[in-house]
Amino acid sequence: MAITGLGPHGERAVPADQVGLSEADADAARSRRFAVAVVLHTTMSDWAKEELAGMVTTLGRYGAAVVEVIDCAFDVDRQISELLRLAGEPVDAVVSIPIGSSRAADAHRAIAGAGKKLVLLDNAPTGMLPGKDYVSVISTDNFGLGQISAELVAPHVPQGGKVGVLAYGVDFFATHEREIAFRKWMAARRPDLAVVRGKFADVTQARTATAALLQDNPDLSGLFAVWDVPAMGAAAAIRESGKTIPITTVDLGNEVATDLANGGLIKGIAAQLPYDQGSAAGVATILGLLERRPPPWIALPGLSVTAANVVEAYQVVWRAPAPAGLLRARRLRSD
Repeated sequence: MAITGLGPHGERAVPADQVGLSEADADAARSRRFAVAVVLHTTMSDWAKEELAGMVTTLGRYGAAVVEVIDCAFDVDRQISELLRLAGEPVDAVVSIPIGSSRAADAHRAIAGAGKKLVLLDNAPTGMLPGKDYVSVISTDNFGLGQISAELVAPHVPQGGKVGVLAYGVDFFATHEREIAFRKWMAARRPDLAVVRGKFADVTQARTATAALLQDNPDLSGLFAVWDVPAMGAAAAIRESGKTIPITTVDLGNEVATDLANGGLIKGIAAQLPYDQGSAAGVATILGLLERRPPPWIALPGLSVTAANVVEAYQVVWRAPAPAGLLRARRLRSD
């Protein structure tokens, strides 16, 4: 699938499969035995676990040790303090997914200021530039993910209906891109639909945010949640209200995949490839450490997932057999 979005500074994407290491660079990296720290917004989600697995595997292949993995639990203050600490630690590079674009900028800038390489996932903090403050941003095509989500929910929403966006109320480039693309797709392809917005600042608030959206919009007939964990909170709120409202979301987590396969409220998923993204981040980190200047924005396309292909998509995304619940649903559809 084509990459439709642009990077944080308007860069055109270089696909991840076009960025690699020469044999000479691979040998040079192994001889240097680099030390890398990873700073994540969370380590608890399915996405984060696979992202980390891709990074660790790839860095290890080139002789680099992951010496720390930090779970910020979506707390920007913790991220700031950890980055400032890492600036003084004996690590060669830091891979980070910034929580917000402005507050954590100075702390991220401190990594480069300490002479270490900084590689970013999904977001570039405000005012930071590639080649100066960081090596590269590695991301899925988040604009494309929003388009996929719109395309998948549209057939389930009646003419003249109302569709909601459950948005992340934090300054976060990736989720903003998803929402912008969703709205643009609807305006171009389903101008008959009204689009309304609810938001949450913490994933634990997704359920109550959805309940409030339903109260304000009793005629809501579709919903897009900007990633899978809040999508399940939204599904719980919808069920509690006694309604049946189709949902699309981003990320092929186990819960949303099972709900999709079994005919639940989840009707489609725009899946990322987190292992591949983590692997690309590992390659970019090694290139940066060798002063090779990888592209400023490296991106991967999303994958459109419906009940018809969820088993096969699960195997592609997670590189593992689909769980029993998905396989059972597949057999029932075949009977």
